[in-house]
Formats: sequence, structure tokens, C-alpha cells
Amino acid sequence: MSDGAAAVEAAREEPFYLPTGNEVALFEHAHRHRLPVLIKGPTGCGKTRFIRYMAARLGLPLHTVACHDDLTAADLVGRHLIGEGSTYWVDGPLTRAVREGGICYLDEVVEARKDTTVVLHPLSDDRRLLPIERTGETLQAPDDFMLVVSYNPGYQNLLKGMKPSTRQRFVALRFDYPDAEREQAIVERETGLEPRVAKQLVSLARALRALKDHDLEENASTRLLVYTATLIQGGFDVVDACRAALIEPLTDDEETVDALMEVVHATFGR
Repeated sequence: MSDGAAAVEAAREEPFYLPTGNEVALFEHAHRHRLPVLIKGPTGCGKTRFIRYMAARLGLPLHTVACHDDLTAADLVGRHLIGEGSTYWVDGPLTRAVREGGICYLDEVVEARKDTTVVLHPLSDDRRLLPIERTGETLQAPDDFMLVVSYNPGYQNLLKGMKPSTRQRFVALRFDYPDAEREQAIVERETGLEPRVAKQLVSLARALRALKDHDLEENASTRLLVYTATLIQGGFDVVDACRAALIEPLTDDEETVDALMEVVHATFGR
């Protein structure tokens, strides 16, 4: 596994997160009753921020794995490595989380290879076990261990979807972009942007999300709004910031970019 594939964060000061429903209470109940959690929602809507917030709120270390096409069960569990004339075992992030406790968060889990679900199944039912075939161990997850996975349902297809037999092992939370008032509050809090411009940015994002004539794989996310607001707050031209941080990341098609920029100009009166 590459150094950037997994990260461990110690519990620290809570990152800013603005709840949109009962997700905080539900997550706390799931943790208390040792239930795994599945979070589904579009890119950039706050799934990872929410997990970081909850880890800090609960005082738990957070083991994050960014899943990808080449991620295998061995990457999660661990493997033997060759040292000076011998081999030695190195735990993967999932095994470390089970041994030490804390939240193991598999981001975009459907991107991982299918053999990973074999590892997750005994951890996501009442057994809460992690069998490690290569060492002969079977680890019992401690009470403060919690398995959390996320994915974007918009990317699902026959080849990359979560099996119902796996999905039904989790308590599920559905995320979406915040309402206009909350999204404006997030942009202002994250960047310090003045309310008038923040409100215009949120209106722009909602207008872009409502478009039906352009075949966009993703919508304008709250994350991209924060990026755009950061540029504007730093003194960058508003329209140029919108193009660089909000429009260009959505599509490579020049005609579509031009069409979306018309919405930008209409929003900011240029």
C-alpha cells in the first residue's frame, strides 16, 4: 500500500461541521451499540468532514483509507515483507484499527477490489472478528472499534456497486448538499467570505445543480464552493475564481464550460 493510501489521525479539536439532520445522534448511537455505518452521498457534500468531526467528538483515532481500483484485502489487513534475511509481518490500516480501537473509514469503498468484502463481512456483523489467514490470528474488535464506509451512489453501475448482502450489514446515512442557508453559513465559516458574495456563490451552485441540459458526471459541490470562496477571499477576480475552482473541475468539454460560464456571468451581473 502506498504511503498516501491510508492515514491515521489522533482525536483532536473538532473540525467545523454543521449538522443537517439527526446524523450526529444516529452516529453516536451506532458507535455506542457497536454497529457499522454506511454513508452515501455525492462527491464534496461533507461525508469525510463528518467522519473527522465525529472521530474528534467521540475522542477516537481515525484510520482513513482512500479506496481505489488496485486496493486489495491484503492492503487492508497486512502482509509479510522481506527484511534483512527474513520476513516480517506489517499490519494494514484495518488490522491496526481493530488492534488499537478507533474508527476505520473506507472512503469510496466500491472502488476497492471485490475481495475486500470478504474481510469486511465478519467485522460488520455481531461477530466483529478479523481473521488473518497469513498469521493464523483471529482478532476480536474492541468495543471502541467502529467500521465506517462511504461511496457515491451516482457512480454505481453493474460492475461497481455495493452488493445488497454487504449493504444490509450497515446502518446507512444518506448525505446530500446542505440547504442554501446552511451552505452559505459553511462557506462564510470556512473562508471568511462576506455574506453577500457567499450568498451569490450558493445561488450559483444551486442554479448549476438544477441544469438538465448538460451531461455532467458530478454537480457543483460544497467543497468546490469553498475552494472558489477561498480564491475570492484572497483577492482573486470573482468570475475567474468561479471558472478555475467551480466550472473547469466539472467538465473538460469547452462548449459546456462556455454554457456554464453564462450562468456565472448572469449570477454576478457581468
